[in-house]
Amino acid sequence: MRLQTQIPIKRQQHNQIDYNSKLFLLGSCFSDNIYNKLEYYKLDACSNPFGIQYHVIGIEKLISRAINQSYFIEDEFVRSDEAYFSFDAHSKWTSRTAEDLCQKLNAQLDEAHNWITTATHVIITLGTAWVYRYIESDSIVSNCHKIPQKRFLKELLSTEAIAESLEGIITLARSVNPKVNFIFTVSPIRHIKDGFIENNRSKAHLLSALHMLVDPKIGNYYFPSYEIQMDELRDYRFYNADMLHPNALAIDIIWERFAQTWLSDNALRTMVEVEAIQKGLNHKPFNPNSKGFDDFKRNLQAKIEDLQRQHPRIQF
Repeated sequence: MRLQTQIPIKRQQHNQIDYNSKLFLLGSCFSDNIYNKLEYYKLDACSNPFGIQYHVIGIEKLISRAINQSYFIEDEFVRSDEAYFSFDAHSKWTSRTAEDLCQKLNAQLDEAHNWITTATHVIITLGTAWVYRYIESDSIVSNCHKIPQKRFLKELLSTEAIAESLEGIITLARSVNPKVNFIFTVSPIRHIKDGFIENNRSKAHLLSALHMLVDPKIGNYYFPSYEIQMDELRDYRFYNADMLHPNALAIDIIWERFAQTWLSDNALRTMVEVEAIQKGLNHKPFNPNSKGFDDFKRNLQAKIEDLQRQHPRIQF
């Protein structure tokens, strides 16, 4: 008896991910969840250099700024509660001085430029179609930084506006990196603060816009993380205590489906070796001074050195 309906996903035969790939992840906090898996298995990846980006406009701004190397200047920062911030970056990027913030964000800009120009795959996770427009500058922000809501206008991006922004992202990236592949997905995290109906409208706009551009023949792909969570994992046992965010088990399941779909056979075999080493490094011995543990450490070091001969970039 089957107790779940499973989303059928075809294994990718072209442009697979392996240990020579460079993966640039952008978007909602679900991007960071997947990045943590990639980092654990020692694949070459970078996630959200400016912090989490919830909507497509913020991602497009970031990519445009990185490609054109439009560096931050101190005059564009906002000061609140004795700290400076940028509306284009996450709240983790704040500083006591505008000069310090400028240096930090421009270093992240250089990192983003490097990744967007060299990535083999850009993975974009869209979280919401709702955006906030800062009234004073008449511009859509990536993060409101707890500024009073009365200073913003809330808007729902149309399907056409989202598709146009996505097309801009693809065009910009391929102007400097013609062979880059795009993997798009929609975050399974529900934005209930917007309202239940409003969240569903938002996700519908994102899905409709994405599927206007998805075309594997030209390297634009879709991975159904949203559908896996909403259908296969619809039971609340797959959620955190807030009943909104996928829990560790759900993330493991979605990651497993992603790996089975996108990673090459050689990469999957290497992942098994990496996991064995990671477990060994995390092993807590009963007696750390025993001969048995000394032998264990020597064997583990030999495995690490053997793997590094095959993949010099991997470091533990």
